[in-house]
Amino acid sequence: MSKRIVVIDDDPVVLAMVSDYLREAGFSVSVAECGVYSNHLIYGRQKPDLILLDVMMPMMSGDKKVQALKRRKQSRHIPVVLMSSKEELELQHLTKQTGADGYLRKPFSSDFLIQKINTHLNRKVS
Repeated sequence: MSKRIVVIDDDPVVLAMVSDYLREAGFSVSVAECGVYSNHLIYGRQKPDLILLDVMMPMMSGDKKVQALKRRKQSRHIPVVLMSSKEELELQHLTKQTGADGYLRKPFSSDFLIQKINTHLNRKVS
């Protein structure tokens, strides 16, 4: 059974690109354009194996969403990888501050995305 990735980003172009990369690599992908309306994808019957989360979004920023995810028993174990075009040091700080498991700095290649995803999925399993 393929691993399920939830991608949350308010940019439809990024959502399409990332989900295409992930599907080509054999992952099952669900997408949402907003952190507020993504709960059904996270807390539904089939839990995700990993969440890719944009930092800068309207209504609920990615840093607030990851903090909410890490507070809930049902989701705190799910690896969350932040995505952003913010500077490297700022992303490192934000990852540590929020409890996220990692980050991807936009733009990124499909190979780098898949490598990062596999790293976090393998860490979860071990």
